[in-house]
Amino acid sequence: MSYLVVLVLDDPDHCSDVLHAWEEAGCSGITILESTGIGRIRRGGMRDDTPLMPSLSDIFRSSEIHHRTLFSVVETEDQCERLAAATQAIIGGLDQPDTGLMFVLQLHKAYGVVKAN
Repeated sequence: MSYLVVLVLDDPDHCSDVLHAWEEAGCSGITILESTGIGRIRRGGMRDDTPLMPSLSDIFRSSEIHHRTLFSVVETEDQCERLAAATQAIIGGLDQPDTGLMFVLQLHKAYGVVKAN
């Protein structure tokens, strides 16, 4: 049985450390997406006024805040637990505010997943 592990990481500055920890915990492939939640949009964290050809000052003036969403397919529940422990060792308990959200889904089938040797 395979599992999809998804982590929405609140602080993108932790992304590199979490990626390294996941690799150390046996995760062979990780996909990273830049993401934003509805709460941040409601608080004015998403800009739609950036020009098509922004100047350097437009870029530095940007106050948009993003998360990083990481996901990976792993083979065992033990790997899921190792990823959760590795993540929380870096960012703190996921039950604390402003750390992130992590969930695991059991997969019935996964195509294109290559097992690490």
